[in-house]
Amino acid sequence: MIKNVIFDIGNVLVNFNWAEYMQKLFPGQDDLIAKLNVAVWGDGRWERLDAGDDPEKVWSSIIKICPENEPEIKKIISRVGETLTKRAGTHEWIKDLKSRGYKVYYLSNYSRFVMDANPEVLDFLPLMDGGVFSCDVKLLKPEIEIYDSLAKKYNLVPSECVFIDDLFANVQGAILYGFKGIQCVNQEQAKQDLNKLLSSEAQ
Repeated sequence: MIKNVIFDIGNVLVNFNWAEYMQKLFPGQDDLIAKLNVAVWGDGRWERLDAGDDPEKVWSSIIKICPENEPEIKKIISRVGETLTKRAGTHEWIKDLKSRGYKVYYLSNYSRFVMDANPEVLDFLPLMDGGVFSCDVKLLKPEIEIYDSLAKKYNLVPSECVFIDDLFANVQGAILYGFKGIQCVNQEQAKQDLNKLLSSEAQ
């Protein structure tokens, strides 16, 4: 029987839109955007923030890829909080699950740098029963150890948990650990799939 609902945050409880952000910063400059995206995301550089690495070291590693675009990279860094916006329905979804007796947690690849850049977008966290940010445990989904860190922190039984994430690989990691899993394509679909699962588990 499911007792615990565990949420990813980006593109599940909040909107994260990197492509729109880059077009906003550099409108119509598709070649520049493609180049900067490789520098920022290539070889897992951005993920090192989520893993808790020193932000200054991460920025230096990114700038080394294309030092001629250092001003543009610093612009990306300085306004990165704009990649995140609140998602309508998040508070109500959490409150509804809590009112039905479920514990609600978060498990997210997230960096302190981005949290500090836009703390308001996480205003739903006080409604939840707890959670784990990757930067705090220096682990990343879909590594099995990060799911285990959440379960051990709150004494959760894996078979009593369902995990919701927008990325298939992260859902698969959760399933391998022993959670049930739902991929979030959009919030309405995820709500429907979760309610079907919770109903079937309750029978």
